[in-house]
Order: sequence, then structure tokens, then C-alpha cells
Amino acid sequence: MERTFAIIKPDAVARRLAGRILQRIEDEGLVIRAMHMRHLTRREAEGFYAVHRERPFFGSLTAYMASGPCIALALEAPAAIATWRAVMGATDPAKAEAGTIRREFGESIERNATHGSDGPETATFELGYFFPGIDFAR
Repeated sequence: MERTFAIIKPDAVARRLAGRILQRIEDEGLVIRAMHMRHLTRREAEGFYAVHRERPFFGSLTAYMASGPCIALALEAPAAIATWRAVMGATDPAKAEAGTIRREFGESIERNATHGSDGPETATFELGYFFPGIDFAR
């Protein structure tokens, strides 16, 4: 089994899409191992997206992620990372395939409804950032 990290972003939570996205996660065979809603501080968002600190979108991204509650998820399945990324679709909703979450619910590259780890190392960092001390092996 593989684990990955996902976020239902503030735009999707505000538009009351969380239930539909959670249903889609389960329908795709991903198991929710942990979940919590939280409103990130700007500092927490900056820590989470620290790899993008030098990018021009860092300020707007972290302000947006601190703008309202989000839902953090630990997902598990064989090939969980690839599965979740395929279900989400491309970062830009306009370029995402039909039937993907971002195509259906995304409003822009930044307000694209969901986030997902892009690889095993990133998943390990992100799961630890949002779920410190949780042993997912049990």
C-alpha cells in the first residue's frame, strides 16, 4: 500500500464541495486514513509551500491557503499518488481532462479545489507536516 497527502483547498470548502470531493476519493478506491479541517495561518502555509518560496506566486498562494479552512487528508491505496493525481487532473483546470476534480470544480490555477503530493518524498513531508506523530502503519 502507498500513502499520499491531499488537501481540499479553501475555495472548494467555501463552495461546499467537500462532500462531493470526499465521495469521489472513496469512489476511486482511495482509503481515507486520516482527515481534519483546519484554517492555516500564513506562517503555516508558508512552511508547507516553502519549496516555492522563490517563485513569483508564493505570496498569493500562501495568502490564499490561509484565507479559509481546508481539509487535510491522508489517503492510502496501491499507487495512491498516481491515482490521486489522475483523479485531480492538471493544475490548470482549463487544461485538465474532462471528469477530473479540477476540471469540474477548479476556478483557476491557484483556486483549483485540491492539492496532492507529487511523489513519495513529498508525500512523506506533507503527511508529517499535517499529521505529525501519526503512525499510518497500524
